[in-house]
Amino acid sequence: MACKHGISTLSLCMRNPGTVAKILQCARGDLVRWTTVCSYSTDVKSNTADVKPRTATSKYKVVVVGGGSGGCAVAAKFSSLGRQCAVIEPNDMHYYQPIWTLVGAGLKGFQSSVHRMGDVLPQSCEWIKEKAVQFDPAHNTVELSSGEKVQYDYLVVAMGIQLDYDKIPGLVEALENDPSVASNYHQRWVNKTFPAMQAFKGGNAIFTFPNTPIKCAGAPQKIMYLADEYFRMTGVREKTNVIYNTSLGVIFGVKKYAAALQKVIDKRGITVNYKHNLVEVNYKTKTAVFQLLGEDNKFVSFEYNFLHATPPMSSPDVLKQSPLVNDAGWVDVNKHTLQHMTYPNVFGLGDCTSLPTSKTGAAVAAQCGILHKNMLEVMKGRVPEPVYDGYTSCPLITSKSTCILAEFDYDGNPLETLPFNQAKERHLAYNMKAYIMPEIYWRVMMKGWWNGPALLRKILHLGFDRKPKLK
Repeated sequence: MACKHGISTLSLCMRNPGTVAKILQCARGDLVRWTTVCSYSTDVKSNTADVKPRTATSKYKVVVVGGGSGGCAVAAKFSSLGRQCAVIEPNDMHYYQPIWTLVGAGLKGFQSSVHRMGDVLPQSCEWIKEKAVQFDPAHNTVELSSGEKVQYDYLVVAMGIQLDYDKIPGLVEALENDPSVASNYHQRWVNKTFPAMQAFKGGNAIFTFPNTPIKCAGAPQKIMYLADEYFRMTGVREKTNVIYNTSLGVIFGVKKYAAALQKVIDKRGITVNYKHNLVEVNYKTKTAVFQLLGEDNKFVSFEYNFLHATPPMSSPDVLKQSPLVNDAGWVDVNKHTLQHMTYPNVFGLGDCTSLPTSKTGAAVAAQCGILHKNMLEVMKGRVPEPVYDGYTSCPLITSKSTCILAEFDYDGNPLETLPFNQAKERHLAYNMKAYIMPEIYWRVMMKGWWNGPALLRKILHLGFDRKPKLK
């Protein structure tokens, strides 16, 4: 019934485009004015009363480690198990991080991105409000920070990705002390971005991309396009150098969308420096040091007047020290079934896994349904079906009203849902990103009802969407 409700909502939107357009137009009118959302609070009160009393047992049929997008969505899918499904998650708050680009740009309020964890986790499941500190898959146990060991029949690892700000000397100090340094990737510093944009009077505005895998690989340049637009609006763009220093050798990993983004860059007069990896920040001299990858690792310094830093990222430390990971430190799962390569009763999804696809919320949504189905098959003694093709999506915001909606698979082949070219900047794509996707996240995905747009894609393409070729 839940899935049918989700489909009928989409069908209603398709049957009444005029009504939807009016709603979106009103919403945009209220929200796209930068000056109306520039002051907001990150003080969201927690409610520890939502933590249900622990039952006597420390043995569960399903244990989910992680209360992020993947963990909450999977727990919702197994909520029919009641107290036989437990979620290990120490945090009081749950964040919808994909919206932080718009929060950082002053287009959304921070509080729109946060709900109390107790309101997001399924009420029927047991919330273990502690940290997982050790995994012992050979004995089907997870050790908690209290020293207690939790046993499981089946384990889902969904711990997300670790932000390693401290790996760049001086970056944390700069974020703490320099108003012109910001980062949209952390709830503590996303609120610095728009005030820094407001205070900017010209000079070098630098945006960075680290030399590690990261979540939402398009985010470092999304905020750059929004800042560029804002600088034009405030009249400082003519005396500004907008600089994108990326450790990568391309602007985007999929050729179709890279070509579209290059047109945006050329039109805006943005400077892109490839193979430039941020390695140090000195806020007292307002300099950022970059290592030139592939050029004898030389170092070059840039003076900055505005700096948006994307931190290096890695698998959580507790996972790196466990038997669950591969040599690179990521949870070692089959890329088509999401089942662990060594322990058949362990599954993984999302940013902490070895899945060779872009780490996005859209990827997590697609993985949730496949993981649920395959884990049920394993519970019945059957072999999981290899169906995940690496689907992921990155809405590449290019202005406060336009977006390029990138969707692709493991091989970098476009896997677009809408029946037209999504590499073109469109208002519809922006409205989907800013207004529709957050509603789907909170009202559908967190209830366990959203498995990504595969079904919608098939309907819109009249059943002629390509079949994935799995290797």
